[in-house]
Amino acid sequence: MNRKYQGIIVLNTRGKEDGVDATVSKIGREMELDGAKLDQIDHLGKKKFPYGSKKLTDGYYVNFQIQASPATLEKVKAKLRLHPEVHQQDFLLRA
Repeated sequence: MNRKYQGIIVLNTRGKEDGVDATVSKIGREMELDGAKLDQIDHLGKKKFPYGSKKLTDGYYVNFQIQASPATLEKVKAKLRLHPEVHQQDFLLRA
């Protein structure tokens, strides 16, 4: 059974600011190939971190709203952990 999830993904765009749209599109396509249904993608823009993280001072935030089974979500999260441009991710169940 598919559930609705909302996920914030922080991209490491250092030196690649002009390729953000292509990266977000690629991530969305990969989610769909894994079986998730994309409901909405919101570009939240570049924001400074309140503290340094892995030698980064800022990141590009993207909000993904998807529908997926719990198993599909785990597959998506595992692939995102291996993605070289994904700095951080967090998915929550939507009401």
